[in-house]
Amino acid sequence: MTKLKNWLLASGLIGIMITLSGCVSMDKNGNPDKSGIVYRILVEPLGGFLQYLAKDFNWGYGLAIIMVTIIVRIILLPLGIHQSKQTMVQSEKMQFLKPQIDQAQAKVKAATSPEEQMQAQQEMQAVYKENNVSMFGGMGCLPLLIQMPIFSALYYTARFTPGIQNASFMGINLGEPSIVLVVIAGLFYLVQGFISQIGVPEEQKKTMRSMLIVSPLMIVFMSMSAPAGVTLYWVVGGLISCLQTFITNVIMKPRIKAQVQAEMKKNPPKTVVTPPRKDVTPKEMKTNVADYTKKNKNRNAGKQGRNAGKQKHK
Repeated sequence: MTKLKNWLLASGLIGIMITLSGCVSMDKNGNPDKSGIVYRILVEPLGGFLQYLAKDFNWGYGLAIIMVTIIVRIILLPLGIHQSKQTMVQSEKMQFLKPQIDQAQAKVKAATSPEEQMQAQQEMQAVYKENNVSMFGGMGCLPLLIQMPIFSALYYTARFTPGIQNASFMGINLGEPSIVLVVIAGLFYLVQGFISQIGVPEEQKKTMRSMLIVSPLMIVFMSMSAPAGVTLYWVVGGLISCLQTFITNVIMKPRIKAQVQAEMKKNPPKTVVTPPRKDVTPKEMKTNVADYTKKNKNRNAGKQGRNAGKQKHK
């Protein structure tokens, strides 16, 4: 019953976050629907704060976009760092479980019946469970879902807040696309991808290389047709992403790796899957045993034939 309640609670929270993280609905004229929940709860307050900085402090909309983005991203920074830490801890522990996991996977491939395959899969699950390691490497989706509606709100704030379309920042019209900001945004996300590969094993780097190119290309593609105000938001977001990745991969990761190694040395992983026993019988002994068995079979066959002949004579 407890597991069911936890599952229902988690499913409900995820459902709420997915609903909130949906894009702001647009009307037939291409303007945001102001009655939407994301717009009312997040976009309007952020837009009001942005206008307050731009007008009351006389900062201008460009600097206001930068400050609002920095403030929101810094508020979310501990959540992102915590999630990265959890992921790295699970990933480091996985390295110690890899021999058992490889053996379990080999058993799954070698299974000749559904029963054997199911048993091998259960053994693999037991490896994770007995050693308190997540099969997904600690990559929970809840922190990401919490951030998605906020990032979505920042995007629409930078795009639809009144006054931005006619404003400029350092000679750049915030209401029109800017190739300069597009290039800077792409470079920041490319750098963030390279930083994310620091200290990563070569096997994992191969799987990460595609994302290294895909993420900057997506930002560049979307920025090409977006107003410079939105691209400025992506520029600042890319810079903070570089900072966050540097903190987690360069500063935190070596410490976490050392801590996990010390923990595993003190409390070694529980052995759940054992390798199959190898036949260590010498080859010569195997040959002698085989010859002896063959001779016994021939001798027994001869005896049976003689006994059968005697019975016929009787």
